Amino acid sequence: MVCLSKLKQTFFLHTMKHLIVGLGNPGDEYSNTRHNIGFKIADYFSNEHQVTFSLQKLANVCELSIKGNKIILIKPNTYMNLSGKAVNYWMQKEKIPVEQILVITDDIALPFGKLRMKGKGSAGGHNGLSNIENTLQTNNYSRLRFGIGNEFHKGKQVDYVLGEWSDYELETLNERIKLAYEFCKLWVLQGTEKAMNQMNNS
Repeated sequence: MVCLSKLKQTFFLHTMKHLIVGLGNPGDEYSNTRHNIGFKIADYFSNEHQVTFSLQKLANVCELSIKGNKIILIKPNTYMNLSGKAVNYWMQKEKIPVEQILVITDDIALPFGKLRMKGKGSAGGHNGLSNIENTLQTNNYSRLRFGIGNEFHKGKQVDYVLGEWSDYELETLNERIKLAYEFCKLWVLQGTEKAMNQMNNS
């Protein structure tokens, strides 16, 4: 027979508050660029749960829940290079530990559409992740990296990441965004390690 206190402990371990951050740049001119894939996935998330973002301090924000787990979903409006300000503010406001933060970002080191989750690690030259790490003074937060490929000539990286998706990419983009959303849900329900083990080959 399992004692009541242990049941409560198990319940609270699996019903926690999470902060999910989709990285990108605000403004219509950036909305369909590769660098804004974090915003795209966050938008898909909100649409699936029929909630609406509202402009609040440092970010567009909405709240939702998955099986009792409260999720604060944000799209920083600080521009990519200052993403840490928004992450830190909402982390402190909602009293969410760094272990319960997931940042969704683009990655040129992965082929288009490839998904990889890590529980911690270096920023890998990504300005948004670098600013988050510098602001929080830790890199021990989970991140879901969405591959955008590296099909650009030397010196053209900025143009590439701030460029819009090609026709070829658009053919499967929505499918990959949906898979990224499923990855995020698994992270919420089962944690980083199990999500990595089940979906890192996606």
